[in-house]
Parts: sequence; structure tokens; C-alpha cells
Amino acid sequence: MPFDLVIYDCDGTLIDSETLYSEVSLVLCHEIGLTQWTIEDYNANLVGIPLADGFKVIEAALGRPLPADFESRIEDGVAARLESELRALPGVREALPLLAGRRCVASSTSPAPLRRNLGLAGLLEFFDPHVFSASQVARGKPAPDVFFFAAAQMVVEPASCLVLEDSVPGVQAARAAGMQVVGFTGTAHDKAHMRERLLATGAAGVIDTYGDWPGEAARLAELHAA
Repeated sequence: MPFDLVIYDCDGTLIDSETLYSEVSLVLCHEIGLTQWTIEDYNANLVGIPLADGFKVIEAALGRPLPADFESRIEDGVAARLESELRALPGVREALPLLAGRRCVASSTSPAPLRRNLGLAGLLEFFDPHVFSASQVARGKPAPDVFFFAAAQMVVEPASCLVLEDSVPGVQAARAAGMQVVGFTGTAHDKAHMRERLLATGAAGVIDTYGDWPGEAARLAELHAA
């Protein structure tokens, strides 16, 4: 039997906004003195967790509090690029209708930017109104709260959910919720290394492109029914 619900992360899984956030944020990190950080450092430490938790990581690395306007400068810098640069990842629109079961989004991004980004990428219509954020729960990923919340809102059991995630914290959160999860490496800089990390964290499989998604979901649905 198919899964009752397919849950998608957003940034780095449906759209490539992670790249924009990392590039803008890294410039600002350098400006405030965290000059030793590279894009690899940023991705390894911050991708997949809520922005507020990421700021704590940056503060710890910097050794002092962030400027009061740090978040607004990031959002302004990203917003300036979103309109012209944000796109749905290749194959998303074609793959979504091919999967049986209902679908929703469960992301670390706060609700307003999350819905804005999905709208700019032309994907909101596939999920609306079932778009959920970690800011609606007590703890962000890697805690399972946002996945439990999404399942409850959609009135399905966590064990009947399949998740697509691009980050280690996201896979950890899905597994902690008792959900089956597939890793996605379509936006990873080092796909082979990320594949290893996602599998080691508990992903049941890893795909590189959305062309592989319907087949992988069908494979896991068969195992789920066994």
C-alpha cells in the first residue's frame, strides 16, 4: 500500500533557496569578523536547522553576539535575489503528481518566507494550505516536532509517512518521528559525501534527481506494505 502522506522539506529539496541564503549569509559572516568560514563550513553547520538555531552556531564561532540587524540584512539580501533567481528544482512539477497519497511541506523556514518562496517557485499550488513550519512547534530539526505536527494536522499516523529531505538534521528529525525518509542530493556540492552522510544518518535511500523519486517512493511503498 502507498504511504498515506508524503512530506517534503523545502529549502534544498523543492527549491534551491539554500544556495542564496548561504551565499548572502557567508558575506555577512565575513563582514562581522568570521573570515575563516568557507561555504563548506556554512553548509556543514547551518543547513537543515532553523535560522535562529543557526545564529547561535554563528555566535559561538564568532565569540560574541551578532549585530541586532544581522537577520534583517540576510533577509533583505536574499529577497533582492529571490525574484530573479529562485526556481523550483528540475523535475519537481513533473514528479509530484506521480506519487500516490497526500502531500505537505514541513520546513525549518518560518511561515511567511516559506510560503513566499514556494509561490515564487510556482509550487505553492501543489501544497496549499498544507505548509508547515518549525516555528509552529517547540523545537526545530533535528528534533521531530515539525514532522509530528505535520502528521497531526493531516490526521495521519507518523509511521504512514514518507519524507524527502536533503540535510542530516532533517533525516534525523524524520527518523526520530518514526517516519521513513529518503535523502536528496540534488543541490549538494559533494553528492557522494552527502549521500554517505544521509545513509549513515538513517535514510532508507538517496536520490540525486526527481526523475528517480517516483521509482524510489514506489520501492519503499512495497516494503512498507510487506
